[in-house]
Parts: sequence; C-alpha cells; structure tokens
Amino acid sequence: MLLHHYAFTPDESLFDVEAFRAELSGSRSPIAPFKAALAEIQARLDERFHAGADIRDLVHGRAWCLDRLLALAWQQHDWPDGIALLAVGGYGRGELHPHSDIDLLLLLEQEDDEPFREPLTAFITFLWDIGLEIGHSVRSLSDCEREAAADVTVITNLLESRTLAGPERLREAMQDRIATERLWPADRFFEAKWQEQIARHYRFNNSEYHLEPNIKSSPGGLRDIQMIGWVAKRHFATERYEDMVDIGFMNDAELRILSQGQAFLWQVRYALHMLTGRAEDRLLFDHQATIAELFGYRDTPERLAVEQFMKRYYRHVTALAGLNDMLLQHFDEAILRGGEPLETVPLNARFEITGGYIQARTRTVFREAPSALLELFLLMAEHPEIEGVRADTIRLIRDHRHLIDDRYREDPRHQRLFMALLRSSGNVARQLRRMNRYGVLGKYLPVFGQAVGLMQHDLFHIYTVDAHTLRLLKCFHNFRKPEARETYPVAATLIAQLPKLELLWIAGLFHDIGKGRGGDHSLIGARDVETFAALHGLSGRDTRLVAWLVEHHLLMSMVAQKRDISDPEVISEFAREVGDETRLDYLYVLTVADITATNPTLWNGWRASLLRQLHAETKRALRRGLENPLERDDSVRETRDEAHSLLATVGADMARVDRLWESLGEEYFLQYAPSEIAWQTQGILAHRDSALPLVMISAPTADMAEGGTKVFIHTRSVDNLFAATSAAMEQLGLSIHDARIATSSNDWTLNTFIVLDDDNLAIREPARLEEIHRHLVEELDDPDDYPQIVSRHTPRQLKHFRVPTQVTIEQDPTGGRTLLELTAPDRPGLLARVGRIFMEQHIALSAAKIATLGERVEDVFFITDRDGEPITDPERQQRLRERLIETLDIRG
Repeated sequence: MLLHHYAFTPDESLFDVEAFRAELSGSRSPIAPFKAALAEIQARLDERFHAGADIRDLVHGRAWCLDRLLALAWQQHDWPDGIALLAVGGYGRGELHPHSDIDLLLLLEQEDDEPFREPLTAFITFLWDIGLEIGHSVRSLSDCEREAAADVTVITNLLESRTLAGPERLREAMQDRIATERLWPADRFFEAKWQEQIARHYRFNNSEYHLEPNIKSSPGGLRDIQMIGWVAKRHFATERYEDMVDIGFMNDAELRILSQGQAFLWQVRYALHMLTGRAEDRLLFDHQATIAELFGYRDTPERLAVEQFMKRYYRHVTALAGLNDMLLQHFDEAILRGGEPLETVPLNARFEITGGYIQARTRTVFREAPSALLELFLLMAEHPEIEGVRADTIRLIRDHRHLIDDRYREDPRHQRLFMALLRSSGNVARQLRRMNRYGVLGKYLPVFGQAVGLMQHDLFHIYTVDAHTLRLLKCFHNFRKPEARETYPVAATLIAQLPKLELLWIAGLFHDIGKGRGGDHSLIGARDVETFAALHGLSGRDTRLVAWLVEHHLLMSMVAQKRDISDPEVISEFAREVGDETRLDYLYVLTVADITATNPTLWNGWRASLLRQLHAETKRALRRGLENPLERDDSVRETRDEAHSLLATVGADMARVDRLWESLGEEYFLQYAPSEIAWQTQGILAHRDSALPLVMISAPTADMAEGGTKVFIHTRSVDNLFAATSAAMEQLGLSIHDARIATSSNDWTLNTFIVLDDDNLAIREPARLEEIHRHLVEELDDPDDYPQIVSRHTPRQLKHFRVPTQVTIEQDPTGGRTLLELTAPDRPGLLARVGRIFMEQHIALSAAKIATLGERVEDVFFITDRDGEPITDPERQQRLRERLIETLDIRG
C-alpha cells in the first residue's frame, strides 16, 4: 500500500542491472555474483539509512532491487509454459526491510506440477544458496481458489501480489478466481480480519503500552495499518490510501497520522533488522537504548534518551491504534451496516443513542457548543447502557478537540462538567480512558498531556505514566465490584465508606503527573493538584486532602515494606504523619491501586498482609489518640501476657516457658504476635534432637488470600547461618520477602522467614511443605557446610538494566539499630552474598525487609555489631558500603 503523495522512483545507483548482467556473463558460477550483489545492495541501503534517507525509498528500494535479481535468477533456468513467479504479502506490496521474509508464489496454470518439478527445485535451491530468506508456496490456480476460500490469511496474502516473471495473465486469472463476487465478500472478509485483529491485540493485553512492544503485531503497530489497507482494498479495490480520502473513507488529517506513523515504525523496524542481523520485530530493552542513540536522542537531566525515544514511539502507536479503531468501526457502521435499521433514542438536544452507541445529532454540535466535548463523556457515565461512541462522532471529537484551550479550561461551565463526571456513579475510569484515547483528557489537563507516552526504562514500571494512571483508576472502579471482596477485602470495604469518591479519582489522576519534569514528582504533582482544585471549586479541606495524598502517595508502601511495623514507635510516627482516619483510608486505597497498576507481579498476599497490618495498627493508634502512643514496654508486656495465657490454655509446662523466655530480649516480643510466640515456644519445647535445627513451617489456610508461608528456624547461632539459609531457600525456588532475626542470650537463634514461590504465591501443598522442611534440615544441620552452600550460586546478569548498587546507612531512631538500605540488581544468591559480607564484617542481623521491583531489589536490613550496638563509626560504615558495592555491582 502506497501512502499519500509518494511514488517510488527506480534507482539505478542502488543496483545497475546491465553492469550485473555483464558480471554474470563472465562468471563461472552465478552464486558468487548474486551473493555479492545482495551484500552491496544492503550496504548501500544501510549507508543511506544512516545518512537520513527517506525510509520509503529504502523499503521500496530494496523490493525494487530484489525484483530485478529474482527476475535474473528466474532466467538462469528453463521454464515450461504455464508458470509465473509472483511476489505476495508484504513483498507483494513492494515493501522489504533488511531481513523481511521474501514471500513468493510459484503459480501454475494447471494442476499437474510434474513438468515443473526439476526447475522449481533448482530455482528454490539457488535462492537459498545465495542467502535469500524466502517463504514460498507452489499452487495452481485451482489451489489458490480452494485455499483462499478456506483461509482468510491465504486470501489476504494473495490480494497483495505482483508478477516478477512469467505471464501476467496467470496472476490476473488468479485475481478473478478470488474476486469478492466469488470468495470472501467484503462483509465476511471484514468480520474475519476484525476477529483476527482482536485475537492479536489480546495477545498483547489490548495495550499499545507494552513494555517491549512488537512493532508489527502490538496494538498500533504495522499490522493495524495494514488492516485498514486490506479491508479497504477488498471493498474499494484500491491500491492507495490516498484513494480512500477521495472516496470519503478517511480525511487528510487521518491520512497524515497513517503516513507519519508508518514512516516512523518503518524506521524503527529497519533499524531493528540492521542492528540484529535478523527479522526482529520486538523492540527489546537493549535495542531501545541503541536505537534511541542511533536516532539522535541524548540524555537530559530530566529524561533518558531511551525514554524520549519511547515516548515518541508510544505517541505514534497510540494515535494509530485509535485511528484503526475509528476507521474499522466507521467501515462497519457506515458501509457494511449502513442499510440496517437502527433504533435511535434521543438523549438531549445534542446527543442521541443509535444502535447502542452515542452520536452527535448534528455535525456542528461541537463547534456550536464546545462544552459538548465534555458533556458526551458525562452522558456515557450516566447511561451505562451506552456501548461506545459512533465512528462519525469520534471523528468529530478529533476534529474539534483543538477548541480546548486555556479559555475553555477556565470556563466554570466546563469545570462543572468535569467535576460532574468525577462525581458520577458510573464507570468514571472507563470514561477517562476514552477521553485519553480520543485526545481530550490531555487537552483538558495539559499536565496530564505531558505524561502521555512517558515511560521509565526499567522492569518495575512496565507501563507509561498515562497508561499506569488509567490502570490505577480502573483499579478504583474494580474495588467497587462485589468480587473485589475476595482479592482486595480491605480496599473493597474502605472505598465504599470514603466520604467523597471524586477526591480519590483526582488524587489518582495527579499522583504521578509530575514525572519526567525534573525534581520530586510527588511535590510537583501536589502543586499541580492544588491548582486544579482552586480552578474546580474544591473546598480548602478537600484541597488539603488531595494535595496530601499526591505528595505522600508512596508513604504507606515505603513504611510497610521498609520499616519494622511491629515496632509501636514506627506505628506512632506513621500515625502522626497521617493525622486522621479519613486520610489513612484514602491513602490505603490509593496505595493498593498504585501497587496493582504498576506491575501485575507486585501485588501478592504478603504485601497485602503488610498493608492490612499497617492500616489496622495505625487506625488503633489514631483512635487511641496521638497524645497517647503505645509505649514499647506496654507492648512487650501485653504480648507476653497474651502469649502466656495461650500456652497455659493448652497445658504447656509454664516453668519451662518462663526459663526459655528469660533468654529472649524484649525485641523478640515486639517482632511477633502472641499466637506466633505461642506456636514457636511449643515447637522449641517439644524439639528433642538438639543436634538438628528445628524447622517449622506455617502456611496460610486455603481460604486466606493474604500472607506468605512462614518458615521458623531455631538452632545454634553460628556464622553464615543467614547466608546459608538464604542460599538453601533459593535452591528450592523460594523468594524471601521478610526476615526476622532474634538471638537469645545463650546464643540460640529464632529466625522467621516469609517466603513465596516463583508465582508470588504462598506455598500450601503438604508435599511441597515437607520437601522444604526436609531440604532445610539437611542443609543447615552442619555449620561446616555453610560456606559451600553459599558459594553454589552464580549470578544471572540482567545486562539490559545496569542498576548500580546503592547503599544507604543511617541510624534507626526507634530501635537502637542501624538501618542499611540496599538497592542492587536482582540475581540468584544475592541474599547469600549479603549474608556472607555481614559475616566478614562481624555484623549481626536482627531483621530484613526484602522487596524485588522488576530488575532490582530494594532491601532493608536492621543491623548491629556483635555486641548488639548500632554501627556508628563512619569508617566502618564506609568499609561495609564499599564491600557491598564491590561484590554486588554487575560488571561487563
């Protein structure tokens, strides 16, 4: 398919046919000249690509050169009458990237292929010998008709064909046999291709914001452009997109989107093929950075070059995906179903529902009443029966969204409409998503528009800022559904109790809006939302709430994952920061949605249990009063008393219990709940074989969605125990998410690990639990083996993400310990290596919080020296910092 105002001009400087003929005639074997010609053609094309040549000249130029070479190769063989060589598929459109498949059809006039077998075999073998990557089929005219009738992919391939050698009449005869009046009428063809596209988009989560997109098959990719061409070709029998403007199928602005989008994607695809030396269509991480540099992008203080490049990519594919949706819907409504009677229900003077879809009642509605650009989405929120927007109205929205300017945004009528949408009881998230798809949301909220297509180059944030934000809003909507009470019980309960749901939508819209603009995005977003609130008439109280939520949207997850939330002082400090229960409830819902929408792998039962615990403990602290915090001594006493009662109830030997507890410090009774202490105490007292470590495992019950599997280990305190335990668990395929380390005064350890499997799920199966138990007992029974256990692991290099190891050391103000925060590349054996370094540096570990975020870990360790004192010596801190960085940094 050729695009607007473009026609390829044959370029003899790419390939001089006559000079090649002369060289061929003087060569003993044709293989060497053909191979040399292919290499020279590609070298010239690559040189022109680097020089900034028009990508269309390169893509069509390669096809033009291959046409001539294949015709000459055809002439090297003797062919009987009744056969033709055709280019089909992408090559049939005259498009070839450096390593695109060269799709060929050897078309026979008759069914009998016997006369052609020998030259066919010789011809195909010759093409392989000269290094061409061909895809070929041998079919008769009858085969083409039969197979095209059975398979929409076959007829699609045959629609795009050109004769390279042999009689043109055979191709014309084939086209007659697959014409619409005989096979695949336009409506059936359209339906089949549409279903094909739906299935293809589904493989990519129906999102153009894929982390490592496929530029050919992802939504908004080259296949979506080709889809428009295939449908139009089948219905209109046109070869050029420009013709579709003449017949009214699309307009000039839409043609520009197609043309510019295709040119950009062709540039990216050409670069991918050239860099990888193969037909690579996946825009993988390592390719993204290289192509960004190749395209001239450079890092800035605000944004990496690769993020700038990918923002351009996402903006193109978003526009193409939206245009594809609109044009195909338009094709279906106006052309294929245009004669069907559709029920029309008036909504008001400006809009009506036709066939379940909303549409403008006149073509001038947005020009005469610009407020209708927002009113339409409010109506859709208020009328859930509306399935979508009719294509002609989508086109009108696109044509008139330029009316949304500063004056429009400052108009109180429009501000009231937008707030009415946020306050509606309908699916607000869906309407905001539609507004973004049609380019209205970024126009009405320019700061949101700046975030459209903005990616962060890591494995943690796997969506662009706008896509993540819209997914977060969808989470809010999903929390309101009955089924959410199983997976998100606390969020589902709280969201139904929030006094003003629109404040949650606003906080969600603005929470990441400051990214990519330099500085702390939370503070930038807080300032932006204050401006929004002032314009949209929010009260001072509501303004303070949304600004606080945006500024502190990371606070709850940071405290839950990086602080010891079993410590009453940590809870009191967090409660003082939150201030009241209303803020706490809003922040909890926002936090859960933010985690879920950032990366599907992040939300798991353990994170859920941490946040539930933090919310519950903070709510109790707030109800008790910030002026009456629970003191550490009171907490220890309450926990001991309750655990004592539990053990007395089950008939435990209380004298032995008291003797055991005498060796444990108060920190132990702060780390565990009374039920856990009772369980551990019973296990220790019942353990008879002191030569073997006591290993106990507690799994959440089948009806518990939250929590992880607890592994409790009681053994002699020896060097390398933490490192060996970590290594042994990694051998089992377990990921450690939390570690609590306690040592008694007589040098016994009481260590608890929270573990999940590779799917971030708690382990519950009895056979698997028994395997874990057996393996840990066997591995940890002999301390002399610990160094060998630790050294078994070889790190896996994540070369696409050079995450420098960062170590922050500061004093824990609440616990008399030193807090070491480690950010490093994830790899097997990491915790074992950290444990070995602690052993070398004579450091004791009392607790650990383990968080894996994509390609990196952010772990927090609570450490002391061997005497239980914090690490305060600056030189010792620096030695520890340097040793960790030296060991954990990825090299090469």
